[in-house]
Amino acid sequence: MSTDPDQIRIAELVGKSDVLLFMKGSPLFPQCGFSSRAVAILNHLGAEFDSVDVLQDQGVRQGIKQFSDWPTIPQLYVKGEFIGGSDIMMEMYESGELATLLEEQGVVKAG
Repeated sequence: MSTDPDQIRIAELVGKSDVLLFMKGSPLFPQCGFSSRAVAILNHLGAEFDSVDVLQDQGVRQGIKQFSDWPTIPQLYVKGEFIGGSDIMMEMYESGELATLLEEQGVVKAG
């Protein structure tokens, strides 16, 4: 377990939300196209999710990349597990895999 305060805070954030999106901006006002696409996918699937605006917190903005070992934002976590960024979310959405995962985790109702 890391003793870095940002890593500890990120772990706490990830642990307390069933679906968490680290993004630039907010779901209502995404600040980049990739974050906007991630929000649109989750909304289309009917997922209730929490978000963290990395632009508001430099420690989280840098720390999340280290936490997940993933270099880009947005980043999606479901039940504490790192799923991926915008491109992976899009691929999983198009294949139906993301909807299945969210249903299996009990975070959306089966359509």
